[in-house]
Amino acid sequence: MHIDDIKTVLIIGSGNMGQQIGFQCAACGLDVVMYDISEDVLEKAVDRMGKLAKTYVDGKRLTADQAGEALERIRISTDPARAGKNADFVSESVPEDPELKGKVFATFNKVCPEHAVFTTNTSSLIPSMFADATGRPDRFAAFHFHDTRITRIVDIMPHPKTSPETVEIINAFALRIDQVPIMLHKENFGYVFNAMLMELFKSAQSLAANQVASVEDIDRAWMGVMHTPVGPFGIMDSIGLDTVWKITDYWAKIIKDRQQTANAEFMRQYVERGDLGVKTGRGFYAYPEPAFARPGFIDIQIPKG
Repeated sequence: MHIDDIKTVLIIGSGNMGQQIGFQCAACGLDVVMYDISEDVLEKAVDRMGKLAKTYVDGKRLTADQAGEALERIRISTDPARAGKNADFVSESVPEDPELKGKVFATFNKVCPEHAVFTTNTSSLIPSMFADATGRPDRFAAFHFHDTRITRIVDIMPHPKTSPETVEIINAFALRIDQVPIMLHKENFGYVFNAMLMELFKSAQSLAANQVASVEDIDRAWMGVMHTPVGPFGIMDSIGLDTVWKITDYWAKIIKDRQQTANAEFMRQYVERGDLGVKTGRGFYAYPEPAFARPGFIDIQIPKG
């Protein structure tokens, strides 16, 4: 299989990352099919991709005409057979559950062409956990995106059964869609950047869960010292607190660590209220104008009088 043979990309899961990956592929001239289990969910995803297109135009990454053409290359479907029948490359972004991911891939293995390459966008798992369930472990690897609005970095993580040819085609595909591939030579939970980021999240969650400092002051400390525009809790809001909670809770159950369990419980209260971050308008901060983005957030507040 050659990179020029990839014409149609199937995106499984139309959440935040599925939307970003799908639009990036369409913006680079590929036909995209978005699959999800609900027509309503897909319609909302299409609406959000329209807004995503506007950010590309506002950022001078695409012209208005190019953004419109990209959106026209995106189709939606709730039918696995229809969604997968012409797929050359598959990107999966369903919840962080290896059993669920394995079942989803097994379904699409039956309907996708034999040559199709399967990839997972998992942020916290490793591909060998469900590679055999895909039905094509040699043509499967992790291909992980970050926020495409602010970075072009992607991770490529093969597992022991991934063929060299598959690694080569994924690397070529990353370049084809204007991304910068980071190649992992062995499986590692969290890839490279996320492995470091998860440690930051764990530390921030522990400080807040143990009431050492407020969410705002924890972010203020990180932003003030590192000179970044956002702190760990603001980053969690952008990812989605449901996703961050699922990852935190998953590892709390795996390693049975008391502090990790406390962190998961701390995150759970936001999820149960429906405060999931940017996508719902409220998480640790209120959006679209979070406190950390306002002038003076880091400045010392001197009491008057």
